[in-house]
Parts: sequence; C-alpha cells; structure tokens
Amino acid sequence: MWFFRSPDIVFGEGALDYLAQLKGNKALIVTDQNIVALGYAEKVEAKLAEAGIETAVFDEVEPEPSLQTARRVAHVAQTQEPDLIIALGGGSCIDAAKAGWFLYERPDLDLDRLSPFEDLGMGEKGRMIAIPTTSGTGSEVTIGSVLTDKEESRKVGLGSAEIVPDIAIVDPVFVMDLPPRITADTGLDALTHAVEGFTCTWYNDFSDGLCLKAIGTIFEYLPRAYELGAKDPEAREKMHNAATIAGLGFGNAMVALAHATGHSLGAVFGTPHGRAVALFLPYTIEFTANRGGSRYAEIARYLGLPAVDEATGAASLVAAILQLYQRLEQPASISALGIDKKALTEALPLLVDNAETDTQIVSSASVPDSEEMERLFLYAYEGKPIDF
Repeated sequence: MWFFRSPDIVFGEGALDYLAQLKGNKALIVTDQNIVALGYAEKVEAKLAEAGIETAVFDEVEPEPSLQTARRVAHVAQTQEPDLIIALGGGSCIDAAKAGWFLYERPDLDLDRLSPFEDLGMGEKGRMIAIPTTSGTGSEVTIGSVLTDKEESRKVGLGSAEIVPDIAIVDPVFVMDLPPRITADTGLDALTHAVEGFTCTWYNDFSDGLCLKAIGTIFEYLPRAYELGAKDPEAREKMHNAATIAGLGFGNAMVALAHATGHSLGAVFGTPHGRAVALFLPYTIEFTANRGGSRYAEIARYLGLPAVDEATGAASLVAAILQLYQRLEQPASISALGIDKKALTEALPLLVDNAETDTQIVSSASVPDSEEMERLFLYAYEGKPIDF
C-alpha cells in the first residue's frame, strides 16, 4: 500500500493573488533578508492585508539552514501565535519553516521526532503555505526538511507526511530576475530530483510520469531560462512549474545516491545543495548502471537519446547531462569547485560516513560499500568516468 501526497497547488501568473482569499488572523512569514530586500515579503504582506490578516516576519534563515534556525522559527511562532505559517523563499526557507512549524505545533517534541513513523497531530494551531522563489527544490510539495547539524558537519534529513504544506503558491513573478548561477544550481537540483525519483527503488506508477515530464521540461527550458532570464518569461514559468512537478515526483517516491553524496559534500565544504547533488548525478548514474537493472534507458528514450540497451541509454543520458552542464557553465567535478585535493583526502572518512548514514541512500538502486564510496568521491574530484 502506498500514498500519493500533494498540497493544493495554485500556479501561474497571478497565483499570489490567492493570498487575498485566505481566512485567518495572523501569519508568520518565514524568509531570509535577501527576500525582504527584494520586496517579496512586502508583496506577500500586501495580499494578506487585503484578507485582513496581520503579519510578522522572521527573516533570519541562512543558506543550508541549521537545526538552531528551525528552533528560532518555532520560538517566534510561539510568541506570535500565528494561524498561518508562510514559507517564502528557496528550499532553505521552506525547510526551516516546515521544521519550525512542527516545533510550534509540538513544543513537547524535539526535531529527532520529526519522522514518517510518528503520529504528530499537526494543524491544531495553524496551516502551512509555501511560496517558492527559486525553481529547484520542490520543497513546497514534499514531506522533507533538510537541515544542517553544524556541530557534526552533516545534513539531517527529516520528514513526515504531516509537514507537507497545505497550499503551495507557484507564481513565476518571483523567479523572473533570478541570477543565472542560482537559475542553474536550482534547475539542476530539480533535474536530479526527477532522475532519482524515476530510478530509485521506491518509484511507482503515480510518480513516474511526473518525473519524466519534469526531466523533459528542464532539458528544454533550463538553458533558455539561464541564458535569457526575464527576457524569456515562458522559460521562467515552465521551469518554475517543472521544479514543483519534480517535487511531486520524487516526493512520492524518493531520491538516492546523488543526494546522499551531495548532502555529504555540502555539509563538509559548504557547497550549495543544488550544485552538490547535481555534480554527483552523472557519477552515480554510471555507478548504478554498471551493476545493471537500472531504468536510465527509459529516460534516454523519453528524451530521444540513443538507448538500444541499458548501458547505451545510461551513457547517452550522462553525455546529455554533461552537455547541459557545459552550456550552463556548471562545475562537473569537485576540483572545479575550488576544493583542494588535500582537504578532500583528509575529509574522506567524514564524507564517506555522512553519505553512508544519509537517509536518502536507502532507496538507491545500488548502494556502494565503504571502499566504493571513497572511490566515488575521488573519481568525482578528478572528473573521471566511473569504471567500477
């Protein structure tokens, strides 16, 4: 038995206007200082004012948010007592808001109780609305919240069906002026979600079509969004929708090895999430395909790439991904990130341990042993095709 979970999704030009129809008394907007400086929080507050809803703003979410930040969100919520928690920003803001919402609803529990196996009783105090301002994480529609444990230099994957937002507002107005580098990083994050959602061991009939649709849309529109930005509003809107579609896809399946290794690299070296997981995608495809029984040929066929058998399909998919990276000026090796080889070598025990204990590895079609995991990091550093 399986479940398909999704918020109500309001999408397209003018979707933000839906806020003026909400019922409520007070909203806490969880965001970051850059979003406030861009005037996006003010846009949200104006719409809520039309509905007669008071607002308070927490703007202290940092990139790769920490466990401590989620606790600060909850503290502010407990002080303000909102009946609406509104996450406004990229995945960092949405993930911090989800975890903070959980702690607000359940102050008797700590974050380690945020799991699919607990009956949390969410929604007694307020509803959650997510408004993404990047086209990448899909967190606005998923059960997950990824936070950083700064003391242990590792990412912590938390999740429960009860922290899926009640409403996701996917309005392209927020991404028209997204800088090219963030466009690439977040767009490739969405691509990694969709590829891994289709090829992990938890794939299913309901998620497969979403993943394939997202993959095709990203290959078509991400280069245009990166190169033309606001001059190509169609590409911006298509990418914004694709990120949410990918979120629905992998959120109702799972991700896999690229996320486990990317999470590890990001926690140790501070590499942005989307850039880290996307970097590992070609290497983990090769590693998995070398063991047989993967589904990459189906993706290749969907994209119109050569795929007479699984090996050919995986190879052509990797080649297409690397060509996309080149067009987006995206690093395809750890060394291209500017990380010193000695620093990587010294960090290998921690990198391997983090990857092996990451929650996303359980659904990988092929799980490397410790020696293979170490080689994955070393090959990814050099940019070498995986031959083991």
